[in-house]
Amino acid sequence: MTELDPEERAVVDTVRDFVDREVRPVVRELEHANAYPEALIEQMKRLGVFGLAIPEPYGQVDVSTVCYALVTEELARGWMSLAGAMGGHTVVSKLLLAYGTEEQKQRYLPRMATGELRATMALTEPGGGSDLQAMRTTARRSGEGYLINGTKTWISNARRAGLVALLCKTDPAAEPAHRGISILLVEKVPGLVISRDLPKLGYKGVESCELSFTDCRVPRDALLGGVEGRGFGQMMRGLEIGRIQVAARATGVGRAAFDDALRYAQERESFGQPIWRHQSVGNHLAEMGTKLTAARQLLLHAARRYDTGERADLEAGMAKYFCSEVAMEVALAAIRVHGGYGYSTEFDAERYFRDAPLMIVGEGTNEIHPTSCAANRGPRGAPPPPPRRGAGGPARCGRSRTVGRAPAASSEKMARPTPCTAVAQESTCPRDTSS
Repeated sequence: MTELDPEERAVVDTVRDFVDREVRPVVRELEHANAYPEALIEQMKRLGVFGLAIPEPYGQVDVSTVCYALVTEELARGWMSLAGAMGGHTVVSKLLLAYGTEEQKQRYLPRMATGELRATMALTEPGGGSDLQAMRTTARRSGEGYLINGTKTWISNARRAGLVALLCKTDPAAEPAHRGISILLVEKVPGLVISRDLPKLGYKGVESCELSFTDCRVPRDALLGGVEGRGFGQMMRGLEIGRIQVAARATGVGRAAFDDALRYAQERESFGQPIWRHQSVGNHLAEMGTKLTAARQLLLHAARRYDTGERADLEAGMAKYFCSEVAMEVALAAIRVHGGYGYSTEFDAERYFRDAPLMIVGEGTNEIHPTSCAANRGPRGAPPPPPRRGAGGPARCGRSRTVGRAPAASSEKMARPTPCTAVAQESTCPRDTSS
């Protein structure tokens, strides 16, 4: 963590201690019961986890993306569901900071920074996930607002979130389709119904729901940024931090699986020696450690790129793709190292194996990411805005707690909803199981 300043190191250390003291002793019981971790979420609020991406004047602490990724990794090392509880929340925070009107920022961000108000995003629909431009949820103008109709699915934290960043079509006839897509900031209002909670292999404790909108009326000022037709580009930018967060979650799960496997291999003996000394087991451990080291470096590379203020869709996509595949491979290897105990619910290896697939299908499936990464190897559109952080190192804010970047640039400087190439427009679209 040499690239973190002392205060950012303290943030990561604090979360690590929280995970070791408060999360790991209770996670198995909570996870097996599929119980919502209310007490742990409240502690995360007190630690300031939900405000890590929100600078002054709306919040108190704004850390670098590298620090944010490491915090996410630590949470996922303890229980991936806790990291998931703040993933979509961060994406919505970034969307508001980059594109929201000042009124929208003042209304939501201070409460989001403390965790009093939690947010999620709603993208995926029952009929499709990765082809976002084919969505059917619409919002048509009606009087002084919009009437929303449609269905979204795989929306994490839906029951406990007080704000939903809804991707929908405000102009279904627009050509190309992305020009008719907008983001509406929807609170819990009549016409919005949480239809059901979806049963899941893993990612227990935190709900993933289906949302139904039936003549759901929201005011005109619910439109993010106040201009229709920019939602697709806005969300693609938001998903850069979302994919970095998913990559960090995957790295955390992989790290937990590796740590448990290494500890077990050092303690378990067969044929008169610890099993790590047997070449087949030692090879598993060596490969796990090597892949995790590579995944961590790719994650940090994407985080550093994001902090420059330039487009990071390629780097975030590569990190999400690689880290999630490594997490799955390491989780399976951990079961192999544990032998029969790896299949037992009395050990955590089976939980890692159930949690890891989420990162493969969430935030854009890994079947679509190679296509979008290939498309993004070409020109990246308009010149980037000025970097968020100075070339000489992290910008500082002259406040009592100078953990992160200077306050976010204005919407005009950060807003660059220029869609990717035609291929990327069709392919770099998320499944928001990870919201």
